[in-house]
Parts: sequence; structure tokens; C-alpha cells
Amino acid sequence: MAQGRTVLGLTGVRSGLSWRLPASLAFGGAGRAPMQFGVQFFPDVRPEEKSGRDYFRDALDLAEEADRRGFAHVRIVEHYFHYYGGYSPNPMLFLAAAAQRTRKLRLVTGAILPVFNHPLKLAGEIGMLDAIGDGRLDVGFARAFLPHEFRRFGRSPDESVDRFREGIEQIELLLTRENVSHRGRFHTIENTTSLPRPTQKPRPKFYVAAQNTPDSFVFAGEKGYSLMAIPFVGARMRPLLSAYREAWQRAGHPGRGEVMLASHMFCDREGERARAIAGPMLDNYLHSLVDAAGDWLDGRVSQDYPGYDRMIAGLRASSAADQMANGVAWIGSPEELVDSIARMQEEFGGFEHASLQVNFNLLPLDAALGSLRLFAEAVMPHFATASP
Repeated sequence: MAQGRTVLGLTGVRSGLSWRLPASLAFGGAGRAPMQFGVQFFPDVRPEEKSGRDYFRDALDLAEEADRRGFAHVRIVEHYFHYYGGYSPNPMLFLAAAAQRTRKLRLVTGAILPVFNHPLKLAGEIGMLDAIGDGRLDVGFARAFLPHEFRRFGRSPDESVDRFREGIEQIELLLTRENVSHRGRFHTIENTTSLPRPTQKPRPKFYVAAQNTPDSFVFAGEKGYSLMAIPFVGARMRPLLSAYREAWQRAGHPGRGEVMLASHMFCDREGERARAIAGPMLDNYLHSLVDAAGDWLDGRVSQDYPGYDRMIAGLRASSAADQMANGVAWIGSPEELVDSIARMQEEFGGFEHASLQVNFNLLPLDAALGSLRLFAEAVMPHFATASP
């Protein structure tokens, strides 16, 4: 008979891949909404390592498999020029392709950058993608954070917050109204109706990406926007998420808001094998991030990015082993991942969506597909009981 085990109150039998969550962590029960899981793509490859054609072929195969396996969303970033993210300068292009390969997944921009785009262009593209995806689009916005992108686009990081908030305001007006006129600091709109009109009424759901600045979390809550974040800051994430929830409730919005957190994920039946395969890939990813954001370590400061030098320095000192030990990288056996997700839920005060990086760095497609399938079979049933 197989030997049972207990991890943070999770009981089960190894051979059967079946564990029971205690009542206090039962996410489908009273007082706790079921979680939804999705997949996200953050290219971290050099052209000599993998071509754009091969990267997106693999990503679309993974999105199609995620759709079949009951995942809730597919998400992709907007970045430029550097091998960290640079393969995805326009997330809407990828999501339009994913819309044709999937039937149920929400299509999530994770996130588009108003600072580098005209709101008239973004509003039209949002309406077009919402139509192509048959009303499955969720729109995530971010401020950008890589100094080299600001420099190459000729934008000042010190204008980041103002450009971001003005851009969202103008895009929302264009999506929800006709004959829009608005005079902003950076862009002026005169008597304009954006086409095509959104398929979802009055507009697709908005997410705001926030990472290290408390004001960003408060802004999202006050405006009634959903939130997306990456828990690199570890223990600091709970007070930041609390600030978002409190701002949401102070503004009189119903419920508690909606939070999507991103994690790297690799699942294998043997935890040690999972760490041996994916650990080096995660270390490479972290090195790429620090290289792309390294200007913050050269004495660069911005009023709109307080503390980013410390955050990037912390990531430079971090490793895959640290990320796994802290439970913010979900790499291990199914039972270990059930434990990590439950701990993160408790430590952060709950969140509604997990967006999983499933093919980070040069993880082979076959390995990513196997991990995705095992996660759907042996981990998701413990947390996600509602259809997307």
C-alpha cells in the first residue's frame, strides 16, 4: 500500500496523485472563490538560440493544449529590442493568432504599454481583437519598466505615470463613447469614434499591472480595475494586495477586486527531476531580466519608479533555488505544487487567477506540454472548480 503524506495539512497518497485540501483552504467553498489558471508567454530567447517562427509555433501549440485542458486564459507581454521580452513587440498579433487556435481561453494582454503607443491606435486594435476573439479579450495595461525601452522610444521615465493614466483614460473613453473629444497633456482627441466598436459591452475588462509602487496598487483599486502582478517582492506582496483591496472597497466597488499573479511553473511526477530540468532555465530567465533592467543598478533614479534599484538588485542576488524555496516559482511534483499554491494563497490573502509561465527560457516544447498536462490533471482540480 502506498505511503500517505501530509504537507501543510494536505493529505494524500503518492501513487494516486490525489490529495484533499482541508476546509480552511478549500477554494471552492464558502467565502473563497475557486481559482482559475492560465498560461502566459514571456519570450526569453536570442535569435541564435531559437527563431521567432519556432518560438511562436511552440507557444501556439501550448495555448491550444491549454484550451483543451481547461485553463482559463492565455496572456503575453509587450516588450522591445532585448532578448528579454523583445520577441513580443505587439501582444495583440499573437492573441489574434491564438484566438483562431482556441475556443474558450480568455485572451489577455499582459500588458500593453500606453507610454509607447497612441491611444487612438490602441483603442482601434482593442476593438478589432475583441471582434476576432468573439468577445474573449481582457486588456491589461502596464507602465513599462525597462530604461532601455524609454531611451530608444525617446520617452522620459519621469512621465511614466502621467502617460499611463492619461492613456487609459482616453482609451476607455474611445471604447465606451462615440464622438470623443479629450485634450490631454500628451495626446488630443477631437470628435472621434473608434472602430470597430467593442464586442463586449461597454468594453473588455481592464487589468492594471503593478509591481513595486504602492500608488499603482491603490490606483487600480480606486478605478475598479483588475490587478496583475508578479510576486518577486515576496513578503511585500501581501500589504500591496491589501492596499489594492482596501482602495477598491473605499471607492464603493462591489466585491473585493480581482487579482492575477504570475508564476513560473514546471510540474513533474518527481520533484527533484522537475527542479533539475527547470531550475537552470529559471536561473537563465532571472539573469536575462537583470541584464535587461540593469540600468537601474547604475545610479539611475526616477520619481515614478521609487525603489526599482533595490528590487533589481534583489533579483540579481536571487536564484531559482530562492524562488522555489519562497514558493513563488511553482516547480516540483504535483503534491509540492498544491502545497506551494495553498501557502501563497494564505500568505497573500488570496488571489483569483494564476498566470503560469510554462515555457520559460529554452525549456523544450515536449517538456512544457508534459508539465502542462500533469498540472491540469493533478493540481488544478484542487483549486479550480468553475468553468472559465
